[in-house]
Amino acid sequence: MKVLVAIKRVIDPYVKVRVKSDGSGVETNNVKMSTNPFCEIAVEEAVRLKESGVASEVVVVSIGDAASQENLRGALALGADRAIHIKHDISPQPLAVANLLKAVMDKENPKLVLLGKQSIDTDNNQVAQMLAAITHRPQGTFASELKVENDSVCVTREVDGGLETVKLQLPAIISTDLRLNDPRYASLPNIMKAKKKPLEVISADDLGIEVVSTQEIIEVMSPQPRSAGEMVTSVSELISKLKDEAKVL
Repeated sequence: MKVLVAIKRVIDPYVKVRVKSDGSGVETNNVKMSTNPFCEIAVEEAVRLKESGVASEVVVVSIGDAASQENLRGALALGADRAIHIKHDISPQPLAVANLLKAVMDKENPKLVLLGKQSIDTDNNQVAQMLAAITHRPQGTFASELKVENDSVCVTREVDGGLETVKLQLPAIISTDLRLNDPRYASLPNIMKAKKKPLEVISADDLGIEVVSTQEIIEVMSPQPRSAGEMVTSVSELISKLKDEAKVL
């Protein structure tokens, strides 16, 4: 069984995001970048499926500029077998990403597609659902556990009311949540081996997909700073101040 994993390059989650002076977006120059945390979980799950003998090959794909190859090499160091880089200098919108991934799926014919449930830069949480819709494949979103059984996969997913388990017929599409696993760190020998693993570079034109933008970012701004807190010395003082605030509101 071939597993296809989509990953995205984002600003490192431990870096403080700064808005550009012209308000056109967030600053990415000289900013530490990393693989989206939810995507790391998807890679880890695919590698575990291969180590358990369920998957025969793990292929990772990423859409972005040349720097995305660094993240693809990182996934190869974690245990993926091949990588596909769809070179596109501007980050495409979710529907365009779904169309590009569909073209890769048509080419690779994977039995299972894993994606992070969302990327931490835009938080759209749309690609997996869109991809399932345009490929007519069953989907299991927000997966916290999955078990492959013959030609089906059982997915335990996190919903508002608790947990829900669904059984999907393969081929299927699954988006991963935080509690699915704990991603491993790449060892130095595996990092060296990853440099020799195949990495194919293609373009949207090679896949026959026209990437169009239907949205325009008008302005990006930082949130308003919070007002400073105030210390109180007793419960009665706290209640008095809360009453005063309530009158103001």
